[in-house]
Amino acid sequence: MRTVKVYEEAWPLHTPFVISRGSRSEATVVVVEIEEEGIKGTGECTPYPRYGESVASVMAQIMTVVNHLEAGMSRETLQQALPAGAARNAIDCALWSLEKQQNGMAQEDLPAIVTTAQTVVIGEPEQMAASAKALCEAGAQLLKVKLDDRLISERMVAIRAAAPQAILIVDANESWKSEGLAARCQLLADLGVAMLEQPLPAGDDAALSLFIHPLPICADESCHTRESLPALKGRYEMVNIKLDKTGGLTEALALAKEAREQGFALMLGCMLCTSRAISAALPLVNQVSYADLDGPTWLAVDVTPALRFTTGKLYL
Repeated sequence: MRTVKVYEEAWPLHTPFVISRGSRSEATVVVVEIEEEGIKGTGECTPYPRYGESVASVMAQIMTVVNHLEAGMSRETLQQALPAGAARNAIDCALWSLEKQQNGMAQEDLPAIVTTAQTVVIGEPEQMAASAKALCEAGAQLLKVKLDDRLISERMVAIRAAAPQAILIVDANESWKSEGLAARCQLLADLGVAMLEQPLPAGDDAALSLFIHPLPICADESCHTRESLPALKGRYEMVNIKLDKTGGLTEALALAKEAREQGFALMLGCMLCTSRAISAALPLVNQVSYADLDGPTWLAVDVTPALRFTTGKLYL
């Protein structure tokens, strides 16, 4: 007989996390624990308002299948019972965690050290440049720069001057318009930016097929599951896989396989989260061009036991 627990946690951040949609000072997560014969599997998700999710809505979704979970619901059945999203992710990851412990499954053949992006949040150009410089001096090699629709050239020129050796990727979080996009892409390419993530709102993807990209463009909000892929062809070169979008590791692995077969490069991302959520995503790290797994590094205190991070590095 299984027992299921569902609860909310709030984890304060040490520094405000500022992107084009606003600022956050804590990470709010929903945790699912599934216990069977003394073995406990745990999964975590981060409800995201951009996708119509709240803590209340996610917990309500989870509660609709608790009886089925306690009766032995499998991961395969779960895929049909709930749509892709945070609620299914927490359950799916808890089931993976439970199965691995029950079956004594060894950890995947993972690298000892994973290079992760470190995020430079939105601020004035001199603030962002100072942040980039400090991160690089602390060991970061890959910086993910958050932008909105303001001061793009000023911010990026200042950051590149402050971090001349860093690999830069830029995330606009859907804040740009198609007008002027080509010129902005050329500016980024001229500054040696390696990739641009989700410049336009997800509904405006068609504009990306109208010009030759001088740098690769990655779909984030436009890519949730395998069903997203047909609409991305000829518009994006890369997809950002996040377990909270795919609805768990089960669909994330299937999405990664199909995306690669269709010629997309892969990025592995995360929400603001604890080490639990990053641990669940680790089976994907060997497949991706970029890992953006710094969510727990924004927390004032992480969950115990925590993964070990230094600036720009995750040690496994």
